[in-house]
Amino acid sequence: MANRQLEVDLGARSYPIYIGGGLYDNAKYYRPHILGRQVMLVTNETIAPLYLQRTLEALDGYQVASVILPDGEQYKTLEVLNRIYTALLQQRFTRKCTLLALGGVVIGDMTGFAAATYQRGVAFIQIPTTLLSQVDSSVGGKTGVNHPLGKNMIGAFHQPQAVLADTSTLDTLDDRQLASGLAEVIKYGLIVDSEFFGWLEQNTPALLARDSQALIHAIERSCRCKAAVVAADEREAGQRALLNLGHTFGHAIETGMGYGEWLHGEAVAVGMCMAADLSRRQGWLSEQDFLRTRELLRRAHLPVEPPPQLSPERLLELMAVDKKVLHGRLRLVLLKGIGESLVTEGFSGELLEQTLHEYGR
Repeated sequence: MANRQLEVDLGARSYPIYIGGGLYDNAKYYRPHILGRQVMLVTNETIAPLYLQRTLEALDGYQVASVILPDGEQYKTLEVLNRIYTALLQQRFTRKCTLLALGGVVIGDMTGFAAATYQRGVAFIQIPTTLLSQVDSSVGGKTGVNHPLGKNMIGAFHQPQAVLADTSTLDTLDDRQLASGLAEVIKYGLIVDSEFFGWLEQNTPALLARDSQALIHAIERSCRCKAAVVAADEREAGQRALLNLGHTFGHAIETGMGYGEWLHGEAVAVGMCMAADLSRRQGWLSEQDFLRTRELLRRAHLPVEPPPQLSPERLLELMAVDKKVLHGRLRLVLLKGIGESLVTEGFSGELLEQTLHEYGR
């Protein structure tokens, strides 16, 4: 299947998303989007042995330096982020430099935040190497780090110059990480694209088997969904919050269990089940659509029940520390049907407590 290209339409700040094989080590995908001659490549200890050398070779002719960070959500901190600033300053990089994020969600978020804040903003390019980062975090300009009290609570909006989603990097992804990425793919079907949800019901086995055509289609469809939402609401004033289906529950699980214990997609999968359960209790989502949601997540080898170590009271406490809390009121993304979602604070607190106490028990 031929490589694909689509655009995130943000006027003068629009940028392309390239999807397919043979991207990360091909200079033609980089050169139109590198500003200046200085390039800082940020990656981690897992990705560097696999892809760093060939990426550096594709950047021949530029002044290139690299920084290799530890791998894991637990390292998505201000302390580790400072290593990027130190490398930039030691190499005397100017505000005309470009940062390259070669890795998954953590590398992309941290490199983007470094780019947003180094000398008050420099350019960067996303080269996501996990399914989750290819379909979600690399697109849309959300960057940041975690705090012990809340996930992604320190960050900035900063759009990349381009996104290179190289599907060949998924060959080295372990099965658990692949399934984690499928959670975000399924999310797009649930919030805005019922036809895509139906396609996923038929093609999840092919995705788990890493069929290249199925992966390219799923990544492209997911990115088109996200690009359309971001173009309509770049800074999450309204519609973009729909992309957080399951995330308020999921972030509470990640924070409560300790960053890195649960993968992001695993926590979001449970969160989407809980959001679907609350939507069903509200009378908004049919029993059939609730069961379809839960079954597809199960077939994608994702968890559908919250960890027993977290009490309902603790989950609710952690959910209160969420970026969607407005004027002291918790807002959630809930479902009216498959492909139809809304951001609302107009749900029953009693029914939310029922979901927290009874779902998955």
